[in-house]
Amino acid sequence: MATLGLDRASLGNLLATLTTRGRSLLGLAGGERAMSRDELIGLGETLLSRRGEASGTALAHSLLAGYAAAHPDDQLAFLDALADRFGPDMTQLDKALTAVRNDGPTPDAVDALLKAAEPRRQELIRRLNLAPGGTASLVRMREELLSHVAARPALKPVDSDFVHLFASWFNRGFLVLQRIDWTTPANILEKIIRYEQVHAISNWDDLRSRLAPSDRRCYGFFHPQLVDEPLIFVEVALTRDSPAAIAPLLDLSRTPIAATEATTAVFYSISNTQQGLAGISFGNFLIKQVVEEIKRELPNVQTFVTLSPAPGFASWLNGERAAETSPLIDAATRAALDLLDTPGWADDAARAEQVRAALLPLAAWYFLEAKGKRGQPRDPVARFHLGNGARLERLNFLGDRSEKGLQQSYGLMVNYLYALDKIEANHEAYAEKGKIAASPAVRKLLPSRIVAEAGA
Repeated sequence: MATLGLDRASLGNLLATLTTRGRSLLGLAGGERAMSRDELIGLGETLLSRRGEASGTALAHSLLAGYAAAHPDDQLAFLDALADRFGPDMTQLDKALTAVRNDGPTPDAVDALLKAAEPRRQELIRRLNLAPGGTASLVRMREELLSHVAARPALKPVDSDFVHLFASWFNRGFLVLQRIDWTTPANILEKIIRYEQVHAISNWDDLRSRLAPSDRRCYGFFHPQLVDEPLIFVEVALTRDSPAAIAPLLDLSRTPIAATEATTAVFYSISNTQQGLAGISFGNFLIKQVVEEIKRELPNVQTFVTLSPAPGFASWLNGERAAETSPLIDAATRAALDLLDTPGWADDAARAEQVRAALLPLAAWYFLEAKGKRGQPRDPVARFHLGNGARLERLNFLGDRSEKGLQQSYGLMVNYLYALDKIEANHEAYAEKGKIAASPAVRKLLPSRIVAEAGA
């Protein structure tokens, strides 16, 4: 049997042809125009009722284009309609429930119940995904949805349905790992500059210094339906040891080393790029696959660490300082921490040393003992790396002296070690028992006084 192969361009042309023919069949006008709430809802109902591929593709394209051009009030009204008009078919759901009650949970009855319980909007979203550019449009639609969920709790089930579908469409099997370097097309490089979330890229020279030298790497996950949009990317420095500060890694005047001289791969920035895919995890797969890529290319690299921010530390510490009493802060510690409020403390060796002596033990407590509402570490970056099986290896005082670094963590940075022979055991211990893998050096920072007074 002959196999028909379609590349991306051919598939795009096929979908465009289906859309054009479908528009002709349905009498839909070409081009894009803003649609009202009622038009968007009506198209949604029509799309769910059609069976033809050409007409379905045309309707999906028209709805997505009309939504994108619509007034924000009409967009919100359509999202509200997804919640209250495109839920489960209650007639079919009642019928399926009655069958289960009367006949028992037979396989056929349970199957019918599951189908009836599925909200109609899930099928609508699936059909919208068939339009040319449908996946990207739906990601943008969910981004808009997320901006309203906090104020409109009724939209939460709609968001859950988006997450349910996106988790399938963006699972690891569909993602493609690509190296991003100085020869990567400019439209993608521009997005790397725009999407960088950890250490801002100031200009093209800055970007070049992160991609072009022999001791730098960048990798991203791409999806077949979003080929020019990295979903997440990681920047890697190849070094001779584990760094304690970010400035030397980002220094434009530094002298690169040969990749073959490196013994350590440092993951110093991981950025998610699509707000509409929030809650869909890519980072754990990305780091593990990049480790494998580097091991294949550079067998001399044996150590894999991060140089990570601590975005929640300053907020937590400020809360402890503001409390009338804190078992973590005695009079001497409070006096040292008060120096944090004095201008230029980080550049004054004497004041910085007093702050260091008071701050590092509290930082150790923050990472090892402070918990959030769900009993997990308070710091989001710590939750990510510890959940991936990394070990809390080292706390770096004034590792980030930038304005952002001083504001979010008083300059604190963290090394998480990905010891390849310990990753799975660390992950299991963290996932099953909440046990945090940490080096003896970090644990020794926690003074016995704080442990005793806090009742740990």
